[in-house]
Formats: sequence, C-alpha cells, structure tokens
Amino acid sequence: MLVVDNLVKQYGDLIAVDGVSFTAGKGMVFGLLGPNGAGKSTVINCISGLLRPTGGHISVAGFDIRKEAKKAKKALGVVPQELALYEDLPAIDNLRYWGKAYGLRGEYLESRVDEVLNTAGLADRAKDLPKTFSGGMKRRLNFACGVVHKPPVMLLDEPTVGVDPQSRERLFELVEAERENGSCIVYSTHYMEEADRLCDSLAIMDHGKLIAQGTVAGLRTQLGARDVLQLSGSFPGDATKQAIRALASGGIDLEIINHEEAGLTLTLSGASQHLPAIFEALSGAGALVSETSLRSPNLETLFLLLTGKELRE
Repeated sequence: MLVVDNLVKQYGDLIAVDGVSFTAGKGMVFGLLGPNGAGKSTVINCISGLLRPTGGHISVAGFDIRKEAKKAKKALGVVPQELALYEDLPAIDNLRYWGKAYGLRGEYLESRVDEVLNTAGLADRAKDLPKTFSGGMKRRLNFACGVVHKPPVMLLDEPTVGVDPQSRERLFELVEAERENGSCIVYSTHYMEEADRLCDSLAIMDHGKLIAQGTVAGLRTQLGARDVLQLSGSFPGDATKQAIRALASGGIDLEIINHEEAGLTLTLSGASQHLPAIFEALSGAGALVSETSLRSPNLETLFLLLTGKELRE
C-alpha cells in the first residue's frame, strides 16, 4: 500500500532526510520513531505531498506521489501534528468540510460523519465549537477528520502530543480499529511505549537516516539480554575508561555506550549482580556516582545502544 524508496529531502546544505526506504502493507501499523528533529515529520510531509522530495520515489496505493498526485492524495488520510481544525466551526461541520473535500456527498457523507463522531466519542459534542474542547477532544476530532473518507493509507504524525492519559488510550483504540478495518497506517512518534503497543513493524530514525528497521520482536532480539546502566555524577576521562576495561578483562561482559564528564552509560548482561564491582572500580578511579538508573532490555534501551543518547533528547 505504501512504498518509500531512497527518499531524500535537502534544504541547501542540510540533508533533513537521507536515503530513507520502507514499505507498509494493508492492515498494519508501521512505526516511524526517533527524537524531535530526526526527520519523521519531513518524511510524512513528503508522503502527503506537502513537500517535494529532492530524490527518491514514493508510491501510495499504487500511485506515484509526483506523477499521479491527485489519485495518491485521495487515497491518504492525514492526521498532522499541528491541529488542522476550524475552531469557530462546529465539530460536525469540520467533519462535513473534510468529507466534502474528499468527494463525499449526501447521505453517505452524513452517515460517515455520524459514524466517526460516535467512534471518536464526540457525538454529544457534535454541535459545539472546537475552541471549547479540551486538548484531548481536539486530538480526537483531528483524527476523525483524517479518517472520515475511509482512506486506505493513513499518516499519523505525533497524534498523542499533549493529551491526557484517557484521551491517549482512546486514540490508541481508534488506531487499532482502523488497522482492523484494513488500513495501512504510518505512525510517527517519539514515545517507545506507543510503538510497543501499536506497531507491527518499525523504523528508527536519527539525523535523517534510518538506523534500525524490522518487526518489534526482531528489533528486541538485537538487545539480547543486555541491560543498560546509566550513571550520573563525575567520571574523569581516562581513569574511568581504564576502570571499565579492567572490569571487562576480568570477566564482566560490559561496554561503554556513552561517556561524558557528568555521565556514564554502560550495557551489560546481568547488571544487578555486577553493581558492587562496578561502583568499587569507579570509586577507585576517582569517579563519584550521584544517581543510578538500571533498565531492562526494551526498545528505548535499543535506541540508547544505537545512538548513545536518550530518545527524547
């Protein structure tokens, strides 16, 4: 349903998207993950036709986004990160507007509007103005506007930003319902827990490039059983590295992922049983540990292993 092949988007000397390729099929959620500024929204905007790619090829439901733009865009439902709502137009009329924009008319338009209002939990607020809605309600209306025409391919760009837990759960249910209805969904997010719950396949982006791609289960296997140990405090350069190397040569399977004066990130197996030896070695090297964080293997620790930094940085 969606093919992105060697996508490049360049602004002068800045390469915002650098050779990104992936495919997504019917009835699946494809996660596009990465920190703010990784290039996720640029990819979404190129697929939707809002931006013209510098290079590469994009096909939506079999239509080339450049050569058959009208047909490709008609097959898309876009839920942008920035709310695309008319605040002074009742919710029901926002939906009618977007339905008509995609060619819906008459009884079918009205039935779809009623259906998505009910699905989004907004039927009782249909005649109210979005400017009176909570942030979560606006997000749900924004989602409803993107699906009113039953698109076979959906682009969701950070759809849960700034919403309360209850509205986030409702949005998750809306996404899952669209997947069950056979939609192909691209879901952009920087929340790993959302990817864990929703996505069938993932691509992790950083600095405009894909740094990992595969199924959720497949990406987890890259971690093995290794934990991530993050330490804050003071860690003098050479002495700290020598202390860790000594531990590794002594039989502890560990590796430095990131080392700064005020922080140290390690990956190792069975971290909890090795903590005393690690603290003793670091103390002997003149390091001071003020805070400790130990994480079991998950997608967020995978991002740490791949990039040496937090996903939300």
